[in-house]
Amino acid sequence: MPEPEARHAAVEPTPDNDVDTAEPTPPQPSVSRRFRLVSTKATRKLWIWTVPVVITLALMSALAAFYLGGLLNPMANLRHFPIAVLNEDAGPNGGQIVENLVSGLDNNKYDLRVLSRTETLQQLNTGQIYGAAVIPPNFSSKLQAFARSAVTPKPAERPTIFVSTNPRAGTLGAGIAERALTRAVSLIDRGMGKGLSKDIAQRTGGAPLPGAVKVMLASPIKIEPTLHNPLPEGTGNGLSAFYYSLLLLLAGFTGSFVVSRVVDSMLGQVPAEMGPVYRFAQQVKISRFRSLLVKWALMAVLAVLTSAIYIVIARGLGMPIQNSWLLWLYGAFAIVAVGVTSTSLIAVLGSLGLLLSFLLFVILGLPSAGAMVPLEAAPPFFSWPTKFEPMYQVFLGARALLYLNGQADAGLSEALILTGLGLAAGLLFGGLVTYLYDRRDDHRLPPEDEDTRPSEPAAVTTESTAEPTIAAEAITETTNTTE
Repeated sequence: MPEPEARHAAVEPTPDNDVDTAEPTPPQPSVSRRFRLVSTKATRKLWIWTVPVVITLALMSALAAFYLGGLLNPMANLRHFPIAVLNEDAGPNGGQIVENLVSGLDNNKYDLRVLSRTETLQQLNTGQIYGAAVIPPNFSSKLQAFARSAVTPKPAERPTIFVSTNPRAGTLGAGIAERALTRAVSLIDRGMGKGLSKDIAQRTGGAPLPGAVKVMLASPIKIEPTLHNPLPEGTGNGLSAFYYSLLLLLAGFTGSFVVSRVVDSMLGQVPAEMGPVYRFAQQVKISRFRSLLVKWALMAVLAVLTSAIYIVIARGLGMPIQNSWLLWLYGAFAIVAVGVTSTSLIAVLGSLGLLLSFLLFVILGLPSAGAMVPLEAAPPFFSWPTKFEPMYQVFLGARALLYLNGQADAGLSEALILTGLGLAAGLLFGGLVTYLYDRRDDHRLPPEDEDTRPSEPAAVTTESTAEPTIAAEAITETTNTTE
């Protein structure tokens, strides 16, 4: 029996023809050609164009609504705005002014607290009130002497009420407090002026008074605004605490995205792109939980280094920092808390986790921080996210360390407790869910199916074509023998 000859295609024997025939293999499109055709067809689908547009418009609409809605009209949104009145006057007029302030201010808009001197200083120094009206000890005696000076040649001085505002609690909040207290005291001033004018008219028997005297009696109280513990230079008019807390939040949020992307690309889970270079690294068989542990560890290292860099840069730019070491430690703690939570969301939810982190930390974070606009002057909706929103806690901690001498009751203890709870929630959520993913064999491994890989022209070998040829010749040989 002759040796079979190698052929390039398998023979299909037919009843009508026992001669080996090899049909030419149709040309296969190249891999690049096939990908180009698939990509072209995919871009014709409607969802390719609608889904990105709808998601982006929804996020940007929420961003505009929350940012502008929380900023544009603070006076109309006032509710329980904390201010105080301190009466140190020994005479009757100080108590009368306190009663008029309590009854004249709207209880729903303002939380007016009648405090002692010690309580007033304590609440100003811890940022619990935005301002206070201070009635000095000699107010009544000065007011009476001023009234008598209208009909006697003795010199007199107008009694003064001090409106002390607290810029360390918030610049806009201090402005609102000054405006509210000044307006309320001005109404009381005009009322007392009418009373003094009647008394003087009775004393003079209704004789006309000089015009200058009438003007002075119409407004007997001098309102003098003062600043309690003014901020030093280099604080951006009281905005440095807000921007510093924003830097801490962005370090955690942005760092989590960068770390997640880079680690996944280095482990071969996602492609790495740099310009025209598009490559997959050799995939490492690692569980979701272990890869999340790697990301958490990197976020901890980044938090320590980033917090230190922030302080160095802030000092270099002239920003006053009272508690450098405490601010460094708290900054690292805040970055870790935000970064761990955001990394866990990305690890558990993928791309949806990134969008959720953006909504939680950026869109809801800034308006509900109470930094630019006090929460008592923002729409009521923004008070709800403070129960879980990290930006509010980060701002409380940064403000306490930068402006309020790091006092625990100035918001630092609350910031530490709630930031710690947020960190624990992020660790528990990410660790538990990724562990359950691994237990269910939901690994981040590509399928072993050939259909998922691009098809290439099949390589034809001598062995693959030899067996059909031998079979065909065996059939022929058997037929000849029979005949």
